[in-house]
Amino acid sequence: MRAGGILLPIFSLPGKYGIGCMSKEAYDFIDFLEESGQKYWQILPIGPTSFGDSPYQSFSTFAGNPYFISLEDLIDQGLLKEDECEAIDFGKNVEKVDYDKMYQNRIKLLRKAYVRSKIYKKHEFFQFKKENEYWLRDYALFMALKDWFEGVSFMEWPEDIRKRYKYSMDYYQKTLYYEVEFYEYLQYEFYCQWFKLKKYANEKGIQIIGDIPIYVAYDSADVWSRPELFQLDENGNMTAVAGCPPDKFSKLGQRWGNPLYRWDTHRAQNFDWWIKRIEKCKCIYDMVRIDHFRGFDEYYSIPVDAEDASMGHWEPGPGIDLFLAIRYCLGDVQIIAEDLGHITESVKELVRETGFPSMKVLEFAFDSREEDGPKDYLPYNYDKNCVVYTGTHDNETLMSWTDNIKKEEVGKIKEYTGKVLKKNEIPDEMLRMAISSTARICIIPIQDYLGLGDEARINTPSTVENNWQWRLQKEQLTKEVASKIKRFMTIYGRI
Repeated sequence: MRAGGILLPIFSLPGKYGIGCMSKEAYDFIDFLEESGQKYWQILPIGPTSFGDSPYQSFSTFAGNPYFISLEDLIDQGLLKEDECEAIDFGKNVEKVDYDKMYQNRIKLLRKAYVRSKIYKKHEFFQFKKENEYWLRDYALFMALKDWFEGVSFMEWPEDIRKRYKYSMDYYQKTLYYEVEFYEYLQYEFYCQWFKLKKYANEKGIQIIGDIPIYVAYDSADVWSRPELFQLDENGNMTAVAGCPPDKFSKLGQRWGNPLYRWDTHRAQNFDWWIKRIEKCKCIYDMVRIDHFRGFDEYYSIPVDAEDASMGHWEPGPGIDLFLAIRYCLGDVQIIAEDLGHITESVKELVRETGFPSMKVLEFAFDSREEDGPKDYLPYNYDKNCVVYTGTHDNETLMSWTDNIKKEEVGKIKEYTGKVLKKNEIPDEMLRMAISSTARICIIPIQDYLGLGDEARINTPSTVENNWQWRLQKEQLTKEVASKIKRFMTIYGRI
C-alpha cells in the first residue's frame, strides 16, 4: 500500500518550556498528520543525549530522553506547579533548543517531581523495573555515578567501579540509592507518556518510525555494563573506532569515534544483545530505521590514535546471520535499511536478503560531484520496496539546497522533468517527484512542505555547532498546509 509520512524530531515540536516533548503539541501534530493524509511520523533517536547533544550519541540505547517528558503532564499529576515551570529560564529563542539551559534547569524540575511522586508506593513502578531490569538497573546506576563523579567519562572513574567489582557495585548501589531511583523514575515517567502518545497515534492510523544508530556512544551504560561486546583492551580503552573512509564529499573521511563491536562475541552469544535491542524497538515503534546499515556487511575500522579516517580499513560484519537470528527470535520486524553512501554489491545483496526497504534521497540524484549523478537515486530506478525522501536530517532543506546547487544541477533537474522551471519552482517539483515515485513509502521533512531555508536545518555532518536545535512553530501548521499535503497524497495515490 502506497503511503506518505513526515519527518520531524521530537525536540523540534512546538510548545512551552524550551524543547519539543510529549505534551499537547505532540498530540496536535498527530492530528495534523491525520488531517494531511499521512500514515507515518518519522522521528530521530529518542535516547538521553550526551556530549554534543546529538541523538546519535546517547548514554543508553534502551533509555528515553528525560527532556521529552512533558512538564504539563507532571503539572496535571500535581507533581509540579505551573508557576515553578514558568519561573525557569529555558532559553530566549523559541525557535531553537538551548541544551545548556535544559541541562542546568529542566532536571531540577524533574527532581522536584520525583520527590513529590512518592514513586516507591506505586506497584506499576516496580512492575516497570522488573520488566526492564536487563538494562534499567545498569543505566540508572551509570547516570547516578556520572553525577557522583561530576560528569566525567566512566573511563576516569576509580578502577573498582569502572571495572564493576562486585563490592564496589554493591557499595554505590546502596550509597546512591535515591539517585538511582530518580533515574529509574525518569524512565518510568518517560515510557508511560511515550506509550500513551503512541497509542493515540495508532488509533489515528499513524505509525511511528523510530531511528537507531548502528553504534553506541563510548561513554555509555551499554559499554560500561557490557565491555566484552566491544573492541576494548583489558583496561577498557578502545582499540579502534568507527567512521567512514575519504570520498569526494570528505577528503579525510569521517572519524565518528564510537567503539566497534566484537562480532565474534556477539555471534557466540547468539546475538542476544542485538535481539534485545531490536525487541525494544519493536515494542516502542511500529517501524525502525537503522542508521549506517552497510556496517553489517563491512565496517570501517580506524586506529584509535588516528586523527582522521584516512588510515582506516574495512572488516567483515555479521552479515545475514544477525538478521536471521532476529527473525528467528522476534518474527518479522519492520526495519528500514539506511543504505546511503558508497554502497557495494555485497551491501545491496544483504539488503535484498533481509527483504528490508532501502532508502532513496532525491537531493542525491542531481549531485554533479558524481559523474552522471548517482543514478540509484533517480525515481526511474526505484523498486517499490524502498522509502524515498527529499532529504534527511543530515541534508539541507529543499529550499536551501535549491539556493545552493550549481547551474549544471539546475539543468539536470529541468532536463529530467522536461519542464521550463524557475529556480523557486524547483522545491515543489522535487516534492512531486518524490511523492509520485514508485516507492511504497514517501517521507518528507516538514521543513520542505513549509518551504523553510537553512535556518531550519537539523544537522550538518562533521560539525558540532548549531545542530539538533531547530523547532517548529505552532502557527506554521496551518489548514492550508495540511490541505496542500493531502492534495499531493491524493493525486499520487498515497491515500
